Amino acid sequence: MKSKIAYILFFGLIISKGNAQPKAVEYKDGNQVLSGLSIVPAKQLNDKPGVLILPAWMGIKDHEKEVAYKLAELGYQSFIADIYGVDQRPTNYSEAGQKAGYYKKNIKEYQTRIQLALDQLVKHGANPDEIVVIGYCFGGSGAVEAARTNMKVKGIVSFHGGLGRDEARTIDSIAPKVLVLHGADDPYESKEEIEKFQNEMRTAKTDWQMVYYANAVHSFTHKDAGNDNSKGAAYNEKADKRSWEAMRNFLKEVL
Repeated sequence: MKSKIAYILFFGLIISKGNAQPKAVEYKDGNQVLSGLSIVPAKQLNDKPGVLILPAWMGIKDHEKEVAYKLAELGYQSFIADIYGVDQRPTNYSEAGQKAGYYKKNIKEYQTRIQLALDQLVKHGANPDEIVVIGYCFGGSGAVEAARTNMKVKGIVSFHGGLGRDEARTIDSIAPKVLVLHGADDPYESKEEIEKFQNEMRTAKTDWQMVYYANAVHSFTHKDAGNDNSKGAAYNEKADKRSWEAMRNFLKEVL
């Protein structure tokens, strides 16, 4: 009973929006309880393609839910991953930075949480052969990791995500197609790190694309990020709309 109440408090009223049928889903990583959100459109595309959504550092928020509903309108089933756990969610940016930083340093644990969420997407009806992973900020870093570890997905999309990689890691061939959507003025990704990422993609013989958006900094798809670029993170309506269309075209191509 307490678990169900927690779902309601966390996700708000779980009601249908448009043609989507949302459902809170509890799953586990060992003893850690995780709680994601599955959204199945009333009218799915023929092959029942699925999209795994990896949230930004604050976890599942309105932004991720809005993305899931918009995907449902296009006929895509989705699952929003819970990376932290029901009793581990950050309450402020400081906590979010610490928790996201932990998973970036302990990358195998992050990869495990992504795979568990991917399993849930398939368990709830998505075609295991028709899946794309998308992520925002911290989640964008996770999407890139899904490609690096060759998870069983056709492609990944990173929105203003981190691109860094421990140079001690070997570079293996990457099968999923990669689309990186990046703010041209994002201060959190150095030119050196971007160059290393691009060289990694070449070495891995990846089918990859990287699109830059003018006057856009970090978090350009997040409406709650404000509009002051000098802070390093800000919403950019034009970049938001253009990156969404780029993702739509990518989904049509790979799925």
